[in-house]
This record gives sequence, C-alpha cells and structure tokens, in this order.
Amino acid sequence: MSIKSQLQAAGLRKAYDYVDKDPQKNLPKLVDFLDKFVPSGYLDGQLDAIRTVAGDPENNWYKYIMGLFTDIDDGIRRSIFENFAINASLKWGDIHKELEEKHNCNIPWAILMDPTSACNLRCTGCWAAEYGGRLNMTYEELDDIIRQANALGSYFFLYSGGEPLVRKADILRLCRAHPDCQFTAFTNGTLIDEPFADALLEVKNFIPAISVEGFEEDTDFRRGAGTFKKVERAMALLRSRRIPFGISCCYTSKNCEMIGSEAYFDRMIAWGAKFCWFFTYMPVGNGAVPELMVSAEQRKFMYEQVRKFRGTKPLFTLDFWNDGEYVPEEPGCIAGGRRYLHINAGGDIEPCAFIHYADANIREKSLLQALQSPLFMAYRQSQPFNENHLRPCPLLDNPGALTKLVETSGAHSTDMESPEDVRALSAKCEGAAENWAAVAGELWACSGGCAGCGQSRRGGIAD
Repeated sequence: MSIKSQLQAAGLRKAYDYVDKDPQKNLPKLVDFLDKFVPSGYLDGQLDAIRTVAGDPENNWYKYIMGLFTDIDDGIRRSIFENFAINASLKWGDIHKELEEKHNCNIPWAILMDPTSACNLRCTGCWAAEYGGRLNMTYEELDDIIRQANALGSYFFLYSGGEPLVRKADILRLCRAHPDCQFTAFTNGTLIDEPFADALLEVKNFIPAISVEGFEEDTDFRRGAGTFKKVERAMALLRSRRIPFGISCCYTSKNCEMIGSEAYFDRMIAWGAKFCWFFTYMPVGNGAVPELMVSAEQRKFMYEQVRKFRGTKPLFTLDFWNDGEYVPEEPGCIAGGRRYLHINAGGDIEPCAFIHYADANIREKSLLQALQSPLFMAYRQSQPFNENHLRPCPLLDNPGALTKLVETSGAHSTDMESPEDVRALSAKCEGAAENWAAVAGELWACSGGCAGCGQSRRGGIAD
C-alpha cells in the first residue's frame, strides 16, 4: 500500500480498537480521538460521517453501529473489519487505477463465482433450476481464481449458483486457505445447520446473504412449501451464535409492495439481518417469466422506499439497479469488471450475473486476459451506458446496448441447456426500459425536496 493508505489503515485500526474497548462510551469521542492520530486530509470523508452519527444515540446509524458490537462475535467482527475495510477496500482503492492504466482494462473490486450449478430447490423463474448439478468448478480452480484476483488487488469474493452451500466443505476450505479475504454467498439458507454455524465461528471470514422473499410461507411462493420455515430456522441459528448475515431479496411484480413496506424492513431487522441487497427480477433464459418484471411505478416505489428507510432504519441496504449513482468515482453499471464480474460453474467469465454471454473461460484464459477480451473491453469503452445513473443497465434500461456489446465482441450464450439469442432477451426488456426511462428522468431531475419524492435525490445515504 502507498504511504497515504498505510496511514489511513493505521488510523482506522486505532479507531476500531478505541471503540471496541467501550462502544457506547467511546463512539461519541471517536472524532476527537482520530484528530490526534490521523493527518489532516486523510480521512476527511469518514470523519464527517462519524460526526453526523456518533453524538446522536437516536440516529439510526448510531444504533446500527452499536448493533455491530453487541450482536456480532468479536473475532468475526474484527476479521470483517480487517478483510473488508482494509484489504478489500483500501488495498484495492490504492492500486486499481494504476493497474487499469497499466493493463488498459477494468480491475474488479469483487469476484462473483459459482462453485456449482446444483441446487436443492426449484424456484419459479430461476435459470439455475435448468442446469442441475452437471456444472462444477474444482477446488483448485476456485483457489486459483482467488489467487489471480489477489494479484490484481481484489480481496472480496461472493459465491452464487446453483446453491453454493451444496459445496460447503470446499467453501470453508477456501476460507481457511485465504484468511485475508472476505467471503459471502447468495444462499437459499436451507442448508445452514449447526455444524456449518460452528465452522463459521472458526473461519470468521464468511457472511451468508440469505434469500428471503416474504413474511411467511404463502408469500414465498416461488420456492415451494416448507422453504420459509427452514430459512427462519437458519437465521435464528446464526443470530443465536452472533454470526452476522444479510438478506438477498428479489422484488417482482407479485411481491414488490410487500418487499418495500416498512413492516418488511422491520421484519428483516427483527430477524437479525445486518444488510439487505435488493435485486429486481430479470427475465433471463428462455424459460423466464417476464410477467414477474416490475412496472416502472413499482420500481419507483422501491427507489423511494429504500431511500426513505436508509434515513430511519438500522439496516444497510443496496438496490442493485436503483443505486447506480452511488458507485464511487464511476457511477452507473458496475459490471464488466468495473466493480465486479461473474464466473459461472462452467468457468465462463461473464460481465454480470444477469448477462449470460462470454468470450472467455477461466480454463482457457487468465482472469487478466478475460478482462482484456473483446466483450469486457466493449463494456469498458461503453460505460456508463447512460448519463442518468438511474438507468445503469445495458439490458434492462438501455435497449440495444447489450445487443451491440455481444454482437460486436463475438460473445456467445453461456446457457448450455437452451442458448438465448441476445436480441430475443433484449426484446423482453424493451417495454420496461421505455416505461422506466420517463420515470427515471423525472427522478434524476429532482435534486431537491420536491412534491414528487419529498426528499433529495441522494437522500438516505449522503444526507
């Protein structure tokens, strides 16, 4: 790390140790403490945020920070701080611009990869159900991807699938082999049991992101009878052992109003979740259900609700499609290695988990070579896809953009069961894109408290 980053890291470690001794007593004093150790100009943004939060016990972010100290195992919390705040954030931030200039390509902050295509559920509208368990990456391949990513400054890894916890043993082995990395997984939660929870307390660098799409059994309609109860048991088990977890939530035309309700946010907090990643339904695959796509008004509803509750609820949230404006330095689409990429269980290196096209495979090319491939370079040269960062996606928000990327690069469909023509995929999103364009334009133009939204466009995170 550079001298500046080393000083920032030292300041953050001192701050962590200081608060850790007595969070309730020392958090309000944290700014004064850091002023003694951190040179002027080195943590100004972080100090401004701390000033806003630290002195107000009624502030939702004050409550959130206190919860991190009371609700999470001490060893896991320290591991998350070191691996996420220092390794995955400071180290990557220190080097990625230099590497991008050197290699003339995007350098990802995070790698999303699928250990397997196998899943123990068959959810309506999910492409994973089509593949079965035939696609798998070996432990050695997964380990090599992590090592290649580390060489590029990337220390944050996410697993998806299939159901990644079908490969519990290998995932835990990777956690032990790479204690300086932070891992998480998008999981249905049904395979989380006591032995696995015990192992998480041991490795300390893995956080589940559990898929939940309703309050109770009959609202979790996509996943089948009995699933919801298993998920609730898994969350209760993790919470009882002070193991942090989050929720991964797909909002659709059928559940949007419920997912965006205050009652649902309160339920997630009651379950013990520390974060929620919101995704909207994407009609990917020939067997997709386009009727599950949200309307423009439903997407606006989620936009407004998420921002509103960021200012009132002790829960960290990200909306994958509606938060393009908050991407540091380079707002808009984060795919194509700009902030992350996806490697499927067959080794295909895709720009995004929702873009099933590739022109490189990890078994044939290195990670760096894939980032320099025609498809990823086309992404780099085209991003952002829209100056309105509420329309970040080349598929959902910008008709024709993905078609151009795929066809000019010569990329192919990675769906082995039923390859999907990119023009057919894009056509399914054209109506939604057109309807959202008008709404997004109004929201983007609203930079102050107006009758339309009642808050600033950036309300909830920066305010």
